[in-house]
Amino acid sequence: MSEAQNQSPIDRLLAIMARLRDPERGCEWDLAQDFASIAPYTIEEAYEVADAIARSDMTDLRDELGDLLLQVVFHARMAEEAGHFAFNDVASAISAKMEARHPHIFAGAGGTMDEARWEDLKAEERAAKGTDSAMDGVAIALPALMRAQELQKRAARTGFDWPDPSGSEAKITEEIEELKAATSDENRAEEAGDLLFAVVNFIRAHGISAEDALRAANAKFERRFRAMEALAEGKFSTLSLEAQETLWQSVKKAE
Repeated sequence: MSEAQNQSPIDRLLAIMARLRDPERGCEWDLAQDFASIAPYTIEEAYEVADAIARSDMTDLRDELGDLLLQVVFHARMAEEAGHFAFNDVASAISAKMEARHPHIFAGAGGTMDEARWEDLKAEERAAKGTDSAMDGVAIALPALMRAQELQKRAARTGFDWPDPSGSEAKITEEIEELKAATSDENRAEEAGDLLFAVVNFIRAHGISAEDALRAANAKFERRFRAMEALAEGKFSTLSLEAQETLWQSVKKAE
């Protein structure tokens, strides 16, 4: 039996990455990478995992999870080479964190887990790290809609929130007027951001994920547009707006 066959799957993967990053015998591309250059691939792989889940493709999900795991191994290997930490430290840290975040399971604390308790436990972790602001720990690299909603949730936990959806609804109207009144490109961009932020707040007030809602809307629009193109038999762009709208309404009714 070969050495590779004697190894556990994770040990084999770790050995493969070590070989790829070997200064003398490794792969030129892998050796040229650093945390910053690999980060976009990590984000891309996470989205591909989400895509496989959305399509209920378990074979693809298995493969995409492997690609995402490779990203973790890649970052951990680079960190180990720099003397920061190794893969086992990553696994130990997340194990400790999950045990700490489930005291009702691992520490006999009783009770059940809900979003409020989860957020309280995360807040305790942030406090232990010496963070002072409720805004600390909201990753800058999150998609803008997702980050906006998380910032708003954090603010709401301090009491800074509209008591009901009517407040955020009125804010949307206010921001629309301010965008219409903007007189410069810079001001219009700023007001557009404020409007989007207000819309996210209104959606959050209804218990809806803005990111998920927009993803679904994107998928619906793409599906309907492709259906219109099919009905137009390659001549969609030559049709009048009125004719295109007729196709749109036809596609909507067909759904």
